[in-house]
Amino acid sequence: MQTSTSKLTQKYQTTIPSPVRKLLHLQAGDAVAFDIEDNVVHLRKARPIDMAFAKSLEDTLSEWDSSADEEAYHEL
Repeated sequence: MQTSTSKLTQKYQTTIPSPVRKLLHLQAGDAVAFDIEDNVVHLRKARPIDMAFAKSLEDTLSEWDSSADEEAYHEL
């Protein structure tokens, strides 16, 4: 098993290591999906169906989109 690492920035952003980008055929602007199961996270290139599902939920998530919420949860 090969392991690659990357650090988080203060904004919780990271760079996907080159071996992972090559394996998943990722290009700048591509979306990725995080599949979570039993405390294990799998990263994969998002498919069009993933994007359609996320877009369909967009309007239902506005209740947590305030400056108070951003301040309260910015460290998560």
